[in-house]
Amino acid sequence: MSRYRPPRPKGSPYITQEGEQRLREELKELWKVERPVVTAVVQAAAANGDRSENGDYIYGKKRLREIDSRVRFLRKRLDELVVVTSAPTNPDKAYFGAYVTLENAEGEVHHWRIVGPDEFDLSAQKLSCDSPLGRALLGKTIDTEIVIESPSGPQTWYLNAVRYVDDSR
Repeated sequence: MSRYRPPRPKGSPYITQEGEQRLREELKELWKVERPVVTAVVQAAAANGDRSENGDYIYGKKRLREIDSRVRFLRKRLDELVVVTSAPTNPDKAYFGAYVTLENAEGEVHHWRIVGPDEFDLSAQKLSCDSPLGRALLGKTIDTEIVIESPSGPQTWYLNAVRYVDDSR
């Protein structure tokens, strides 16, 4: 029996301008700031001699591998991303980048922004367009009932509002 796992399907290539800027800042921070510091620590630890029991050397090399892996991913991903800068022609429908107001069957109101898979953050009310709820919302108009299947059973949501400008600030 092998441990083979098929690769995960790629996420949608869409991203907002803010999300792209955040990824570029992360790449710059990793490459220009953090990597040189860790490299200096590893060099100093290597100069101490025995590397087999040198914690700074071992953990520094591990952190360098993590940084290099993330930098490779970010460079490749940034090349294939499509930055969505304009609102759609029909502002009454929920599309990528929309701020939506949803109400569940219990009457609880939730506010979400539909964003790409590289920038979703549920604590910041950013919902991935690849998530089940995000996919169900795309193309829907105001006052539409949306039913999605969840592990606990079907969930019903009502789309109350769609806007493309953040007026919550």
